[in-house]
Amino acid sequence: MRTGEMMSKTLYWLLALALCGAPLFGCDDTGGDDDDPGQGDYCMPNTGDEDAGVPGCGGGEGEGEGEGEGEGEGEGEGEGEGEGEGEMTFDNAAAIEGHLEGKTMIMVGDDIPTDPNGFNENTDLGPNTQCYNRVEMMFGGGSFSLNTTLGTLEGDMCNREAPNGDLMFATTAHIVNGTGECFDIDLTFAGFGQEGRGMLTADTLSLELFFMGQAANHRCADGEVGSGGVVLNGNPFEGDAVQVFRIQE
Repeated sequence: MRTGEMMSKTLYWLLALALCGAPLFGCDDTGGDDDDPGQGDYCMPNTGDEDAGVPGCGGGEGEGEGEGEGEGEGEGEGEGEGEGEGEMTFDNAAAIEGHLEGKTMIMVGDDIPTDPNGFNENTDLGPNTQCYNRVEMMFGGGSFSLNTTLGTLEGDMCNREAPNGDLMFATTAHIVNGTGECFDIDLTFAGFGQEGRGMLTADTLSLELFFMGQAANHRCADGEVGSGGVVLNGNPFEGDAVQVFRIQE
């Protein structure tokens, strides 16, 4: 073959590679013109066929991004709705007691009201003092049991931080009637009783209690827990008697 012909063929193949080889290393999403095959005709759309030695076109990458975004958004929305639907509502007494069964509840610090059972914590009531350091309550086997640590009266002030003896009580009977939003409750102990209304969430039990037979307008029919309007021994009650117990897991 003559030297001129060899050079011509060499230039022809170099030109062909320059025009046609580029799509093998980076495909264009346009896919070329149907009548005039271009770069897109060298792509393997959406597959990236490695056996053929041809990478996939941009469509494959687009699908990956779309699937990732769709799955992430769907899972996030689904989990949020599920948590909302799973909130505890405590529709009756059985649900309330079922949630409390076997659990320990603790009242301490600022969760202690200024007027437990309707009597101010700073008043010297002798052995019936309402000055508390800590109250631990448990519910099980159909009974409430309380382990109460008294605070210390210093002059005319209750020092909640200074423990001063323990008292233990257990109910001999009790009544719960209502829902978690508000329920009436009676607690009967040996020698005394408490009555009032309560509220329950997943982690908190709030009880507005008074000694039995002393209060009026203290039930759920009169308003929610702590709403006021209570009459104690014939007089308007202006204090705070809501005991807040934190449910322990």
